[in-house]
Amino acid sequence: MARAIILVIDSFGIGYSPDAVDFGDVGANTLANLARAYFDATGKKIALPNLSALGLIKACQQASNQDFPYEGGAPSKGAYGFAEEISTGKDTPSGHWEMAGVPVLFDWGYFTDKENSFPKSLTDSIHQATGFTGMLGNCHASGTEILKRLGDEHIKTGLPICYTSADSVFQVAAHEEHFGLDNLYKYCETVRELLGDLNIGRVIARPFIGDNADNFARTGNRRDYSVLPPAPTVLDKISQAGTHVIGVGKIADIFAHQGIDEKTKATGLHALFDATLAHINTAQDNSLIFTNLVNFDQDFGHRRDAIGYARELEALDVRLPEMFQAMSADDILFLTADHGCDPTWPGTEHTREYVPIIAYHQQVGSVNIGNRKTFADLGQTIAELFKVEPMDYGTSFLSKLNFKG
Repeated sequence: MARAIILVIDSFGIGYSPDAVDFGDVGANTLANLARAYFDATGKKIALPNLSALGLIKACQQASNQDFPYEGGAPSKGAYGFAEEISTGKDTPSGHWEMAGVPVLFDWGYFTDKENSFPKSLTDSIHQATGFTGMLGNCHASGTEILKRLGDEHIKTGLPICYTSADSVFQVAAHEEHFGLDNLYKYCETVRELLGDLNIGRVIARPFIGDNADNFARTGNRRDYSVLPPAPTVLDKISQAGTHVIGVGKIADIFAHQGIDEKTKATGLHALFDATLAHINTAQDNSLIFTNLVNFDQDFGHRRDAIGYARELEALDVRLPEMFQAMSADDILFLTADHGCDPTWPGTEHTREYVPIIAYHQQVGSVNIGNRKTFADLGQTIAELFKVEPMDYGTSFLSKLNFKG
């Protein structure tokens, strides 16, 4: 039976979506805007020959009706389209759950105050349950900025750095050596239990290393503590039916480890790509390999580093032929994203955008699958591919792919 690979290029939007006005994101376009910024800064066009051949550029042009400088040819070997999100938020769990067939149609809870973000009743409960006398931060912040500002004080006092953002998150940063990974995880697990009815999507452990503000750096030992999706995802269905589901990167955390049979952690684009290749080379028939490439969002989107984002896309493009070569005739590859994070956009938050929907296998030619009205079309396609009961949301596009696996 067929094997499927899903590569989520975390935060890779391709044009603001119809409801972007509700999020203040009209004009956002992660791909087009970073390509322009890269050209303006370097005089070079972003080189994406393999992604262009798969139809990425064409999908972006269709989604946004914009041109931008790039190097690459016309679509020649992939099905391509663009999808809009129907979930209420533009966060990581909502995007991933929707692409797995379960959109988030309720409102998350948020910590909206920029300072003293967490209610006193919650912080009092956390201090009592964890034994810590206080916390640093308690504010909205970017993950890198708050390390520079509070990392030294954290090491001196031993108090965790707690912060949030426009997403439904409670984040905890702590030094791997001075605070300890196990202590960080235990603290986050306690916070997760105490959030109760606040309906906060994730508690995120953000470990870091370094000696001072000049070299503090987050590590790959991040851990997300997510609530469960509101209904069984396509991962649950195919796993229960006998498909071996492998999560690479933070996939298992995003789905609260439900519907995941095997998980692999890795740090950085190349390590995540290598781990995915290793699974392609060893996974049994009737497997799904699901990978999140988090560094696009974490290292470049949120940091508003358009040049770094562009170079990382070029690095991914260079490596794609390795994946094509590793795939068997019955394998199918999907490339998509969970939201946008335009590195040229004001602020540091995600942007409400269309995402690419690209599919490749050895027999497919160039196929335009158009505007998909929900990310859940991917989940419905996976359900049909692995012959399980259809999802409640989404329309499969498997019939358009000339797939005989």
